[in-house]
Amino acid sequence: MKRTRLFMMLSAFALLSACQKETDIFDGPSLNDIYGEFSLLQPLEVTDDAIDFAAGELAVFTASFSKNVNWTIRITGNESGAVKEISGFSNILSADNATWNGSTTSLPMFRAEDCSVELFFENEEETYSLSLSVVSPKVNTGLLLEDFEGAWNPGWGSFVQSGADMSFVIKDDGQAAQGSQYYDMGGEVGWDYLIGLIDIPGSAYGAPTFDLSANPDNVFFNVLLAKQPGLNNAIVLFQFREDDNGDGVYTEGEEDMFSLELLLNGENGWQLVSKKYADLVTLVNGAPAAAIGNGINEPDKLFQVSILMLANPATGYSQALMDYLIFTENAPLEP
Repeated sequence: MKRTRLFMMLSAFALLSACQKETDIFDGPSLNDIYGEFSLLQPLEVTDDAIDFAAGELAVFTASFSKNVNWTIRITGNESGAVKEISGFSNILSADNATWNGSTTSLPMFRAEDCSVELFFENEEETYSLSLSVVSPKVNTGLLLEDFEGAWNPGWGSFVQSGADMSFVIKDDGQAAQGSQYYDMGGEVGWDYLIGLIDIPGSAYGAPTFDLSANPDNVFFNVLLAKQPGLNNAIVLFQFREDDNGDGVYTEGEEDMFSLELLLNGENGWQLVSKKYADLVTLVNGAPAAAIGNGINEPDKLFQVSILMLANPATGYSQALMDYLIFTENAPLEP
């Protein structure tokens, strides 16, 4: 009898302990995170305040707080105006959640310049800051067609209509999306959609075709374009001509020409446009059409890239800015 009572007492105690453990489990935020007072336990610091991104260096920010909070680090280029933001929810900043590789969140890209860094928090008034220098900006891997930092590529071709206020020139006036120079395309042509064009042949880079992967799903075309305030009529058309039969020339009407048409009627300022090569289509007067050649997107057979600046002649003056044309592999450009 005594053994039975002892067994029942032990069973009740075990059951009570199990229930107690269940009530101790709590999946929500801690009371300290909700009601605790915020304070900075370790100051905001950066592992290196002079960073050479081109050499593969990284900026790692460190700090710790008295509780878990939503935080944001904002890095601003003092000359370029480039902005990078890194955000998270934690009580510590470390290499795991606060590393900067030189990329940007808002164009333009960073350049060799001094930068201001701010650390701020959701629902907290405190803001902390420091300064750092970019010794050299991040280098993007890929086939760079042009960044307009030098003179006009002598291997390119061009045509500009004899309209009004024509401007097809490289400019250096502080508005570049990357580096210090960009290409300005603008003018008014009252009788034709075409304002001007640029032909970029593979031969300008040492071979009949561009040095690209054969897999169209791995190749991305990237360009930085800027719409100008008050102008909503610019159309920029990119054409990609392929040498389907490999004879070293492009035969009009027999071989593929894929296109990417962009209407600059949205936000003002610089925007990154990235397009997977496999998603390029055949266009006729802006509408999808049957392929001209074998209908297979073959980036390794790309013979020429053409850029056409267009606008409805009835809409008057049109303008677009262009910078940093590059093919990347496996992913779009991370500027």
